[in-house]
Amino acid sequence: MEGFFAELGEKPFRAVQVIKWIHQRGVYDFDAMTDLSKALRAKLSELCEVRLPEVIFDQRSADGTRKWLLRLDGGNAIETVFIPEPNRGTLCVSSQVGCALECSFCSTATQGFNRNLTIAEIIGQLRFAVSALAEEGRKVTNVVFMGMGEPLLNFNNVVAAASLMVDDHAYGLSKRRVTISTSGVVPALYRLAEATDVSLAVSLHAPNDELRDQLVPINKKYPIAELLPACRNYLGNNPHRRITWEYVMLDGVNDQDEHARQLARLLAGIPSKINLIPFNPFPGSRYRRSSPERIQRFARILQQAGYVTTTRRTRGDDIDGACGQLVGKVHDRTRRRFRREQQAPAAGV
Repeated sequence: MEGFFAELGEKPFRAVQVIKWIHQRGVYDFDAMTDLSKALRAKLSELCEVRLPEVIFDQRSADGTRKWLLRLDGGNAIETVFIPEPNRGTLCVSSQVGCALECSFCSTATQGFNRNLTIAEIIGQLRFAVSALAEEGRKVTNVVFMGMGEPLLNFNNVVAAASLMVDDHAYGLSKRRVTISTSGVVPALYRLAEATDVSLAVSLHAPNDELRDQLVPINKKYPIAELLPACRNYLGNNPHRRITWEYVMLDGVNDQDEHARQLARLLAGIPSKINLIPFNPFPGSRYRRSSPERIQRFARILQQAGYVTTTRRTRGDDIDGACGQLVGKVHDRTRRRFRREQQAPAAGV
């Protein structure tokens, strides 16, 4: 922004002024930005536009979760979800149109992949949500990059958007309250440690390579033995930081006592929080959710091993807004969806 205003022959401080108008005050009309000169306002109106994403539909869950389908240029659409809680409001944002990874338990993966989101399309989800929620007196206190896509495969745009989220002149969120989630893109994890120190969540889902290869195929390229050192590097020497490990609970697949014990041994020495996620079903999935008793037993083993372990409360599953259920509208450039449909067995076979 400073570079942009310099090109216009303006002072660098104009960048801060305009950022505050847009992101803090929600003002998109340059003529209303009264601390800018009339000449600059006219120039900005001629050269620029501030445009919120267009809503295709707005759904509300019985538990208060709210999901928006937002239209993008090119005929694509993405989903953004707001999860209200008594002391916080978490916004789950997307980073890509679809996803290039093929995690077998995730509905987004079945949609194929089209492209990365721009910085504007990522931060636009937050700006849109802040405006929409203000009407009912709610606030976004936390942002998680856990929507559609693998954030670290859109590295530059995700880091830039996250920087705006924590910037005092924009949204001023605590770095602890902005979380980037990854399935384990190891080279990008090392880059991330040099670019930011927001919170990190890792979609682990299995305690060994053999099982993780099936659930999270990127593990074949970046196995656990490479992933864990990259995570330790991200934490650095800060004693107050920890990794959140995401672990979806799949009945009879990765939820046995021995899996819990393997996981406890695997993460030894890494400051960790383990987040157990009851599987959220979607059409065509071959998995089932682990029983509450099995999840409790799994959690108890980890807790007895000294790990902070929580079971994520399923939110918004009645509107397909829960973890792993986001699908949006993707013009699949990979033709993955077409190949999958061609390979699917006929009904009754």
